[in-house]
Amino acid sequence: GCNLYAFCGALFGITSMMTLLAISFDRYLVITNPLQSMQWTSKKRTLQVIALVWLYSLGWSVAPLLGWSSYVPEGLMISCTWDYVTYSPANRSYTMILCCCVFFIPLVMIFHCYLFMFLAIRRTGRDVQRLGSCSRKSYLSQSMKNEWKLAKIAFVAIVIYVLSWSPYACVTLIAWAGRGNTLTPYSKSVPAIIAKASAIYNPIIYAIIHPRYR
Repeated sequence: GCNLYAFCGALFGITSMMTLLAISFDRYLVITNPLQSMQWTSKKRTLQVIALVWLYSLGWSVAPLLGWSSYVPEGLMISCTWDYVTYSPANRSYTMILCCCVFFIPLVMIFHCYLFMFLAIRRTGRDVQRLGSCSRKSYLSQSMKNEWKLAKIAFVAIVIYVLSWSPYACVTLIAWAGRGNTLTPYSKSVPAIIAKASAIYNPIIYAIIHPRYR
C-alpha cells in the first residue's frame, strides 16, 4: 500500500514537471523557429515525446523500489514518499540527484525557453511594423499574439506548479543537509499536501482561462 501510493505520487508528480518542460520547449520552437517546429508537432513526434516523458518519470519512480532509497510513511503518517529523512548515502544521493534532475534543471530550462520566447516576440513585433502590406502585417501580428497567449497560459501553470512544489523541495533539502531532526511531522506533511494538490490547478488553468482548451 505505502509503496504503491508513493510510487504513483512520484510518477505523476515527475510526469507533470516533465510535461511542463515539453510544453515550454514546444512553445519555444513554435515562436522562435516556426519552420523547425513543424517537424516536432507531428502526431508521431508528439507520441514519442509523451512516451519519453513517462519513461523518464518511471525510471525515477521505480528506483526506490529497487534499493536506491526507499518508500516510507512521512510526516503525520497519512502519506508515503521516498525516505529523504534518514541520513544515509543512498538516501542523500537519491534526494539530491532527484531534486536536480526533475526540479531544478528542468526549471532552469523552462525559464531559458521563456526568456528567448519573450526576446523573439519583441524582435518579431519590430519586424512586423516594418512590413509594407497591412494584411500580412495583421496576419503575422495576430498569429504571434495567439501563440504568445498560449505560452503565457502554460507559464502560469508552470509558476503555480513551482510555487506548489518549492516548499516540499526545501523540506527535502533541509533533511538532505542533515537537519531532518528539526522537521516536525506538520512541517513535512503540509508541504507534501500543497505539492500534491498542484494536480488540481492545471485543469482550472487550461480549461477555464483559455477557450481553446475547453
